Amino acid sequence: SRTPLRYERYTYQCQHHDSFCFCVSEANQQIPKPHGVEHVNHDVESWFIPVAEPWRNGVIEKFNNHYHQKFLNKTVITTDDELAAGSFAFEQRHNCSYRYSKLGGKTPLKALKASTKKLRFPQQEESPKHPQKKPETGRYHVVRFIKSDKKLNVFGEIFLAPSELEYEYVVATIDVKEQKLKLYLDKTQVVEFAYKLRN
Repeated sequence: SRTPLRYERYTYQCQHHDSFCFCVSEANQQIPKPHGVEHVNHDVESWFIPVAEPWRNGVIEKFNNHYHQKFLNKTVITTDDELAAGSFAFEQRHNCSYRYSKLGGKTPLKALKASTKKLRFPQQEESPKHPQKKPETGRYHVVRFIKSDKKLNVFGEIFLAPSELEYEYVVATIDVKEQKLKLYLDKTQVVEFAYKLRN
C-alpha cells in the first residue's frame, strides 16, 4: 500500500529510530543498511532520534495512533487489496482533515501547499536491488544525550564529548563527503571528529 503523507517530506528529511539502520564493519567503517543508503542517495537527510523517546517524533506517533485507532482496529481486512484500498482512503481523510500544531494548525495537504515543496516519489515501483552503491555526498543527523561519562554513542562507535556538553542533548551531523562527524549544541558546532565511511 502507499505510504501515508507525513510532514518530514516537506523538507526532504526523515526522522526515525536508529536501531536497525547502520552497522559497523570489521574495518570499523560505518555501513548504512539498505534504507539508510536509499535516503542519502536521494538527498534525504535522516534524523536519528534516541531510542525510547517518542516525544521527539510527536507528529508521526500521533499519526500512527490515528492509523491504528481509526482504521486498523476498526476494519476487518482479509486481502492485500482491501488493505491497500482502506489505507488509501484513510490517507485521504487524514491529509485533508487532521490538523497538527507542529504544522501551524494546518492539515498535511494545506501545509504542503504552503511550503511550495514538491513531493518526490520513486520512479519505479520495484524495490532497489542490493547492495547499493555507497553514497559519496549527503548528511544525516544523530540526536543524543551526553551523560556524566561524556560518551557519545553513534551506531555503536564511541566518541568522547567535551566537558561542556555533559548533561546536554546534542546533534551529531555526519557529513558523508567530508567523512566528518560534527557535534553541535543548539546550532553551534563544538567539535568535529574524523568519521570513516569508505576507503
